[in-house]
Order: sequence, then C-alpha cells, then structure tokens
Amino acid sequence: ERVVYVESDPQKLYAYNLTIEQVSNAIRMENLNVPAGNVRMGKEDYQMRIEGEFKSSSDIENLVVGNFNGKSIFLKDIAVVNDTLKDLTMEEKVNGRDAIRFFVTKQSGTNTVEVANEVKKQMEIVKQTLPADVQINEIFDFSNFIKSSITGLSDALMYALIFVVLVILFFLGRWRATFIIVLTIPISLIVSFIYLYVSGSSLNVISLSSLTIAIGMVVDDAIVVLENISKHIERGSSPREAAVYATNEVWLSVIVTTMVILAVFLPLTLVGGETGMMFKELGYIVSITVTMSTIAAITLTPTLSSLLLKLKNKDEKPSWHKRVIVPKLDKLDGFYERTVRWGLRNRWTVVISAILIFISSMSLFSVIEKGNLPESDQGMIASVIEVQRGTRVEETVLTSRKIEKFIKENVPEIELVSSSAGASDEGSFIALFSTTGTNMINLNIRLKDKKDRDKDVWELASIIREQIGTYPEVIDYTVTPNGGMMSGQQPNQVDVEIFGYDFDITNGLAQQIKDSLSTIKGATDITVSRKNDKAQLQIEFDREKLAKLGLNSAMVSNAVRNRVSGQIASLMHDDGDEFKVIVRYNEESRNSISDIEDITFTTPRGEKVKLKELGVIKELWSPPSITHKRKERTVTVVVKPDGVSIGTLAADINKKLETIDVPQGVLINVGGAFESMQESFADLGLLLLLALALVYIVMASQFESFSKPFVITLSAFFGFSGVAIALFITGSELNMISGLGAILLIGIVVKNGIVLVDYTNLLRDRGLEVNEALAQAGKSRLRPVLMTATTTILGMLPMALSTSEGSEVWRPMGIAVIGGLIFSTIVTMIIVPVVYSLMSRHGE
Repeated sequence: ERVVYVESDPQKLYAYNLTIEQVSNAIRMENLNVPAGNVRMGKEDYQMRIEGEFKSSSDIENLVVGNFNGKSIFLKDIAVVNDTLKDLTMEEKVNGRDAIRFFVTKQSGTNTVEVANEVKKQMEIVKQTLPADVQINEIFDFSNFIKSSITGLSDALMYALIFVVLVILFFLGRWRATFIIVLTIPISLIVSFIYLYVSGSSLNVISLSSLTIAIGMVVDDAIVVLENISKHIERGSSPREAAVYATNEVWLSVIVTTMVILAVFLPLTLVGGETGMMFKELGYIVSITVTMSTIAAITLTPTLSSLLLKLKNKDEKPSWHKRVIVPKLDKLDGFYERTVRWGLRNRWTVVISAILIFISSMSLFSVIEKGNLPESDQGMIASVIEVQRGTRVEETVLTSRKIEKFIKENVPEIELVSSSAGASDEGSFIALFSTTGTNMINLNIRLKDKKDRDKDVWELASIIREQIGTYPEVIDYTVTPNGGMMSGQQPNQVDVEIFGYDFDITNGLAQQIKDSLSTIKGATDITVSRKNDKAQLQIEFDREKLAKLGLNSAMVSNAVRNRVSGQIASLMHDDGDEFKVIVRYNEESRNSISDIEDITFTTPRGEKVKLKELGVIKELWSPPSITHKRKERTVTVVVKPDGVSIGTLAADINKKLETIDVPQGVLINVGGAFESMQESFADLGLLLLLALALVYIVMASQFESFSKPFVITLSAFFGFSGVAIALFITGSELNMISGLGAILLIGIVVKNGIVLVDYTNLLRDRGLEVNEALAQAGKSRLRPVLMTATTTILGMLPMALSTSEGSEVWRPMGIAVIGGLIFSTIVTMIIVPVVYSLMSRHGE
C-alpha cells in the first residue's frame, strides 16, 4: 500500500519551535482545491477554482511550515519525505510467490456447490483481463470435497441397486418377479426426490447416504409379498387367486414392520443438538421411502403379480434355477427346520447360551475406542506457527521461507502452499479466522487428490509436524489435518478449560497442565489458548503536574501517538488513487525508552515540557487477549489425538488432572469435542430408549399381546452384539455414526422377528400345535427373511467398503449395520422360536 511518510527530526522541530501537529496542519491547509465563486465577463459566466492539491510527493518537501527569525522554514529543513510502501506488517505467499488472498463466502441458505461453480465461471472471465504475470490459484474450495463425497455415495447407491437385483434374482429365479420387486425402488426414490424438492433441500451427503440405507429396505415388503404369492402359484393356485390370498396372509406383518421402522426413524426428526442437525433429513427420507414401498408392496406388487406371473405347465422343462438353486435352498429350509426343532427340544440350553453370547459381546464395548464424529481426508493441512514474541515481521518471514522450502522439497504430495506471516494492522478479514501477530505464521496446504497420493492427510501432517519441531526459533506450533480457515472446530480435540480471575495463577496452572499432558501417549499439538504475555510500555501520568501545566491525559496521549504511530495529515491523489500522508518522528528518535521520555510537548501557555517530566514509563508484561466463557475468564489447553480415539485421550487426561493441585477459586472442565461427544451419546441413548419403547408399543397394538412383542424385541439386542463384534474385528471406533447405525438396526432387525411370529400366529390359528407351528413357520419364512436381510446387507456393503473421499464419515454406519444384521439374523432365527415357545401356552 502506497503511503507518504514525513519522517521528522525532533531536535530540529525543537530548534525551530515547531510541533508535529503544526506540521500536519500546514500540510493539510496547503493540500486543498477550493472553489472561489463565479466570474461574469461579458456574456460568459466562469466558475473559478483554486488548485492547491499536491501533484507529487516532491511538492511537499518545499512546503513552508513556519518562520524562524524572519526566515521561512521548509518541510525539507526538518523532515525527510518518503514516498514509499506502508511499513511491512504482513507478507502473503502462494507457492513462494507474492500473493493477495481473498475469500468468497456463500450467503446463508444457498448451495455451496452452485455458488462455487458460479465463482469459477466469473474467475475465468477475470483471468482474461489480467496481466500475463498474474496468476489465480485456488487455495481451498469446500465444494470439491462435497462433490467428491457425493460422487462416492452415488457409486455406492448404484452398486447397492445392482446387488439388490442380483439377490432377488438368485432367490426367485424369475425375471418377471425380479422386475415386479425392483419396480418398488424407482417409485420410492421418485417420492424421495419430490420431498427434497418440496422441502427445498439439496441432494447432499446426508440425503444420498439416506437413500443408500433405504435402498436395501424398500424392497423388503415387496419381497415378502411376492415370495408368498410365488409359493401359492407353485402349489397350483392361479396368479389372481395367489395374489389375493397370499397378500392377505402377510399384509398385516408388512404394515407392522413398516410402522416399526417409522418408530425408529421418525424420532430422528425430533432430536435436537448436533445429532438432530445432522440426521433430521435421514429420518424424513427413510420414513418416506419405506412408507411408499409398503403402499406399493400391498397394492402394486399383487396387481402386477396377477398380470405378469403365470403357472408353469407340468410338462414344461424346469429351468436352470429350478434344477440347481432351488434344491439347495430346499436343503437349507430343511436344515433350518431341524435346527429349530432341536432348539425347541433344548430350550434352556439355547437360552443360557444366548445370554452368555450377549454378555460376552457387550463386554467388547469396554475395549472398543470411543470417538465423536469420524474425520475424513479432505486434502488440506493447516498450521499455525509461533516464533518468539516481539520478533519483527521480517524475521518471521525468514522462518516461514525455511518451512516452505522443506515442504516443497520433501513432501511431493503437496500441490499448493499458501503462507501468511505477520498481521494486518487494520484488522483485515483474515484476522477473523486465524491467529495473527508479527511473530505468527499461518500455513494452508492443499494436497493432491486422494487417489493420486500414497499417504493420507494424517501421515503427511505428522511429517510436517516433526520437521517444524526441529527449528529452534519456533516456540509453539500446531499442525491440523483437514484444518484451514473457516473450517470451524475440529471434530476430535479435547479442551481443558481453566476458569479463574487471576492471570498469574491460571497461566501457571495452564503451563503445568500442558507439561503434564505432554507425557500422554497419543497426545499431540498441545497448545495454550492464552499466549505468553507480551512486552508492553505503559505510561502513567502525574495528574497534578498535568493540571498545573494546563494539560490533560487526552491531549498528551494524542500527542504521543502522533509522534510514534504518526498523524494522518492529508490525502494525496494520483491517477485516481488516494493514499495517506503521515507525519511522525523518524525511527531513530522513537526506538528506545529514553527517546520516548524525551518527547517534547508545548503547553497552552507556550512552555516546552518533556514526557519524563509529566509521568513515568513502565516496562511490563500483559496478556495479548482475554477470553470469557459463561462470564468467567478462561484459558484453554487444547489437546489433539494422534493414533488414539478422543474417548481414550479424554480418559487419560482426566487421570492426569486428578494428580494436579487446583488452587482455590479455580475450576477445571474437560470440554471441546469430547463434551460434544458426551452430549451426542446422551442424545443417542435417549433415542435408543425412545425407539425401543415405540417399537414395543406398535407391535403390542398389532399383536394384541405383551409377550409376543417382547420375544421380537429380543432380536434387537443381539443386533447390538453384532455391532460390537463388527467394530471390534474391523478396529473401528464407536462414534456418533456407528451409534446411529446401531439404533437403525432396531427397525431393520425386528422385521425378521415380526415376519416369523406373525406367520406362526397364522399357523396356530389354523390349528397347529405351538412347536409344530414354529417349525413350519420357520421353514416357510426362512427365504423371505434371508432375502430381506441379504438385500439390506449388500445395500450397505458399498458404503462400508468405500474408499472415496468422505467415505470415512459413513463407513462406520455400514460396518455397524452389516455386523449387527448378520449376527442378529443368525442368532434370532433360533432364539425367537425358543423364547416364543417358552412364553406360550400349548392350549391357547
């Protein structure tokens, strides 16, 4: 920024009996264009204007600022005029070249991707008007990650659709039957898109993941109905009769299963806090798609079955599916029937074994890592580096160059490095989103695409972190994977909040806690929010002396500021640009305490007086910033995990804090993302209880019984066992996403139990004895149960195995649902008939 500095010599000012204020006023009064009225000459009317503005900075040098002994004093006699750039306070570089950084932020409620695309279009237009040596580089664009995540989820959705079709074709062996079932998918998806359009929502990561979860479930009802219709047709019924009677047998269980799913997903729309914000759309979309699939299953599926399915002639040669697949499925039915009969004969053995399995699997949760929200590799690294306080920005820049050179030479995965050293003295936009100061360096690093590098963002962050720690001039630093300006609070960090009024006590305690936590395995980037006290010169005036001399604090304070920082005397104009003319002491006269003490003022009575005669200058230390929380002064020790979960890290921190003596009047709280995690788990716990209660109430009202819903609800608990086993085997952590997956299992898992129990009740109504009805129902319902479970499992499989950008967020849900569904399906198909038998009277 261009500026004109008038560097005055205080000795010459004193000799000529001048002050900074007089010099400023002289410049201001001379730098004027003044209208002087109108002049009428003959027939013409002329406007008169006096041009007094400076044409160039050299005009200022010859300005008369006063008189001494009858001689004019020119500005060049007492000062040096420097037409230069503003004093360096901040340096911006991108890939080692001088740069200006600017931001584009979207308005609230607008679409990130749309705004980013429009900005890029405009930037292409701007590039055409720029000089050849000016380049525009993109430092970070959050829409890229969003688009990559949506692409990955779209692929998962497509694979899920393919898997579902193949599973149905495998079990049914009929293209027409497969077509009837698969038709449910587009109908349900279209209704979901209509909801998104009407509600003003966008096709985003949450809505796409919701559709991926739902796609394996929307065909379940149609499978149950069509599989039963197919059995009736194979027994000799006409397609029309089969459609009517087979649908009549299972429609109640189909509606109940849907109501159960609604009982699990609809409460998601009512949950508050971080959990509710993320998953409200999930609750609505799954509820809408499943409701639509049920309506289609009991209306469209039997109608199409009566029209498209046909009886096969006895003379017709059996198909390959009939000859190869069906016998194997029949053997599986027979094996399951024998297993159920064995379980009914050894009921207490089965029950005790199930209890032991449940208890042992639940114990796995004690060793599974606990976390908040999983982090995804967004290809960005942010680093804040602090050198010694008081360091000039020129020295800070040298350190920044060394770090940038190392990154460029040793980390080939880097695509762009943007560095900012120093701080803007005018409070620029950057100060809102980063820590600034003459001794601060902010690095924003963009990595290559995930598919184009061998190392992930966490490995690269560790390499950079280790190198920065080797520089002796660096006193504190953080390296944050996926960080950057405007990225908000990190999803995984623990904040130790220290509440207290006394700076010395809380500063000492914060340093003690920092040193203690540095010994914890997996604790990294340990920083204290309140930076070290900054050197400060404080002037204390003697008010009595000021009053005697006719001065006051405001007059003297302004005079000191004008001489040290400078007084804006006027504005110069050059080719349409406007820049400041600043008058101040030259640097040699204001760079020591003795120079400040010698600053001279003129009293209203015309007397000369020095600053040291009016007060004393004290050298002291003061905190650079003071933060408050709940109206209390706070200092925070921030700890980030490296290779451990946030739950484990928080537990180790709490153990360390127990050994530290906390002074009276000081309070310590462990918060940050750990606090958010605890709140999220509390929300999930409440959601779990609510879902179980609603599921039980729905089933009790449909079955008109309290015991049958209890039998079915048992299957949900073994779903939790499957979640624990799956997370343990895969080494995944229990976090908000996997916890939500466990809750969603309640609705998915109990569907199998409802189908089994409802058909058992139907057979008992027809006169079969309890155990016989259970064995026959199990044999008859095994295939639809396996089909619905397999479609849901394979529908979630692409999500669980995905390696695309953003997959780290949703993978835990896929793992939790698949593990829970596999385990619960195997166990509950045995335990549900056994407990049903124990809780039923043979004569009822």
